[in-house]
Amino acid sequence: MDIFLGLMIPLLGTTLGAACVFLMKKQMSVQVQRMLTGFAAGVMVAALVWSLLIPAIEQSEGLGKLAFFPAAVGFCVGILFLLLLDEITPHLHLNSSEAEGPRCNLKDTTKLLLAVTIHNIPEGMAVGVVYAGAFAGNAQITAAGALALSLGIAIQNFPEGAIISMPLQSRGMSKRKAFFCGFLSGVVEPLAAVLTLTMAGLIVPALPYLLSFAAGAMMYVVVEELIPEISQGEHSNIGVISFSVGFVLMMILDVALG
Repeated sequence: MDIFLGLMIPLLGTTLGAACVFLMKKQMSVQVQRMLTGFAAGVMVAALVWSLLIPAIEQSEGLGKLAFFPAAVGFCVGILFLLLLDEITPHLHLNSSEAEGPRCNLKDTTKLLLAVTIHNIPEGMAVGVVYAGAFAGNAQITAAGALALSLGIAIQNFPEGAIISMPLQSRGMSKRKAFFCGFLSGVVEPLAAVLTLTMAGLIVPALPYLLSFAAGAMMYVVVEELIPEISQGEHSNIGVISFSVGFVLMMILDVALG
């Protein structure tokens, strides 16, 4: 039951964020979008370092000077995996007028939803593999540490839910439908978490590779999607400040609970 709740907490964050579409009447300002996106990026970077990469390296200490190897390999493969998803999935980033991926006749709102869905896959994988490590009794990953990651992802999913539902509503979609689409974008997280949890449970020795794989996938999202969105348009420091707040908050969560 504790594992089930841990896997579902991130979806709750997305759902609550998507519900903001019922509370706000105006379109979200660019500055607010930057602030929320920067916060989400900061949380993700701190999570991939403290909750994923460091445990992956610690679990490989038996390799001596090659303890970095599983983390380095998994990290690179995770980036390549997201790069592949990016190439084969038609999607549209927020505040962008040109879609990426294969050409198709999908609506812009659908492509926007697909972009967020791609983004959420590595977050779900991260939660799943950390809970797998805790469930397997891994000394480097505790149940409290897994919960810290789950809470951190949920916190950064709250602004993400708002960032997806409100633009959809401003593009002509009804508030109910925009909320439902925001909710659906987060459903992929528990699904990816369950799949990763199952795989990691079957291949416990592969945990360092799976942890760093999720870290690489998350880093790809931050560098390819979130940082450009923070930097678009007129120069502003709000994205950097909110990134720092998100990073420090996630670091505190992981260290205090882990």
